[in-house]
Amino acid sequence: MTHIELSLSPLDPSPHATGQTDPLEQWAATVAMAEEACLVIDAEGIIIAASPSCALLFCHQKPFELTGRHLLDPAVLSLIDFTAAGADLGGSERGQIPPLLALSSGRLARGLMRLRHQKDTRTLDAVASPLRHGGEVSGSLSFFAEV
Repeated sequence: MTHIELSLSPLDPSPHATGQTDPLEQWAATVAMAEEACLVIDAEGIIIAASPSCALLFCHQKPFELTGRHLLDPAVLSLIDFTAAGADLGGSERGQIPPLLALSSGRLARGLMRLRHQKDTRTLDAVASPLRHGGEVSGSLSFFAEV
């Protein structure tokens, strides 16, 4: 069994500590260089940054294919349910995936996501934490692992 510890602080915490810089900007730089499959979205669900391994896990070649797009864009994620047929995930259920649930709830969120890309189907374990700026949720930071 593997043990993973996460430290939720950006690479350069000094501007964040003084409140001068939006944490999304700092997390974007950290995520872009991360080896772990992770991404940062803003409060509207737009992908600010994705790690190279996250792009591959989402069946994309490079992170730039994800950035600037909404997480629920079918070209980013084709979410399916957990039935044998793997039907497209319904609208209300799509908003409950961990990265978006962390935004709406303002709390840590964890759950499974099932994706389809062409003939490839993947199940991902996702953990998402809301990011705050000025007391408001400004985005979320999510980590993914294939199960």
